[in-house]
Amino acid sequence: MLDSKLLRGQLQEVADRLASRGFSLDVARIESLEERRKAVQTRTEQLQAERNARSKSIGQAKAKGEDIAPLMADVERMAGELAAGKTELDAIQAELDAILLTLPNLPDASVPVGASEDDNVEVRRWGTPQAFDFEIKDHVALGEISGGLDFEAAAKLSGARFAVLRGPIARLHRALAQFMINLHTGEHGYEEHYTPYLVQAPALQGTGQLPKFEEDLFKISREGEADFYLIPTAEVSLTNLVAGEILDAKQLPLKLVAHTPCFRSEAGASGRDTRGMIRQHQFDKVEMVQVVEPSKSMEALEGLTANAERVLQLLELPYRVLALCTGDMGFGAVKTYDLEVWVPSQDKYREISSCSNCGDFQARRMQARWRNPETGKPELVHTLNGSGLAVGRTLVAVLENYQQADGSIRVPQVLKPYMGGVEVIR
Repeated sequence: MLDSKLLRGQLQEVADRLASRGFSLDVARIESLEERRKAVQTRTEQLQAERNARSKSIGQAKAKGEDIAPLMADVERMAGELAAGKTELDAIQAELDAILLTLPNLPDASVPVGASEDDNVEVRRWGTPQAFDFEIKDHVALGEISGGLDFEAAAKLSGARFAVLRGPIARLHRALAQFMINLHTGEHGYEEHYTPYLVQAPALQGTGQLPKFEEDLFKISREGEADFYLIPTAEVSLTNLVAGEILDAKQLPLKLVAHTPCFRSEAGASGRDTRGMIRQHQFDKVEMVQVVEPSKSMEALEGLTANAERVLQLLELPYRVLALCTGDMGFGAVKTYDLEVWVPSQDKYREISSCSNCGDFQARRMQARWRNPETGKPELVHTLNGSGLAVGRTLVAVLENYQQADGSIRVPQVLKPYMGGVEVIR
């Protein structure tokens, strides 16, 4: 969340920066709450000082043998007023905190200003899309030819937006995840983790999914116990490993990676990408998370993005990198790069990774800190996250970019060791 001091001291500037994201801040409401808070706090402090003086007077009056009943009654009355003032202050602060939890992060000055994905800025491209001399098939048709993709079986089990993978296609999916994990741990310096797929609400609040995006989550209610939520991404579980911690400077940067299933209700996505594996309720992802010193987070974002790009380069899949504009960035990001891979059947690039620097936005929610050796004091860390990559969408890209005229699929060179020598999937 944003620093509450910013709302007190730079409210209009915050409102202007949020407006560039398409978010309208209710400045009048916040100003009204702040005025009430200050008035109640001033009155409470005055009462406390007066009560202290009265309490001192009681001892003096008692020593002189005077009647202390009126003074005692006065002190008791003030105690009641102080308790009421504290209750009012707590209520005002709770309302301010609730507002803070709904506010998106402030975009970095380097982020292009824009209203939608149409205003994103292409930073670079890698590779050249292949020119096919036969009619291109999409991944659904290719999966039907091999029998390796079965959406009807999945629908019988779970309904729409699920898939059953079989045989060599299932193995290719597993090979992609193993390849990504091995690359990030072996060459990019990440530590592999296996984390729970079910988390409680505080973890989702810590990374920004709650309270704003609850409708996008799958929730498991439990009578008499805290609700569980299925993770929408391993960003939630990995980032929250540092919640409430004070890290030593020598521990930074932390570079964490995990391969997990991800679960999303896809609320508001009705009618979008209904065919195939592009947008599903359950999908696998290899997620990278970094926890770094604040001064190094922008440098870390470039490195994180390069780590995701390396996967596509080794798979020899054409892609482009976009700097997202203010109106298209995710809720918690100060800056984001999207990687889009070439999908031949759609004749366009499609998102396969989103790499974001969240600054201290998540850290403030989680109270994740490090001890700055220069000051000796705890300070908020910066957190970053990125897909390295979304496994299902990478599978789609491999199937379509490596297809042959007869519907068979060549296995990318880098994946052959994971496929037991299989070179072509038929």
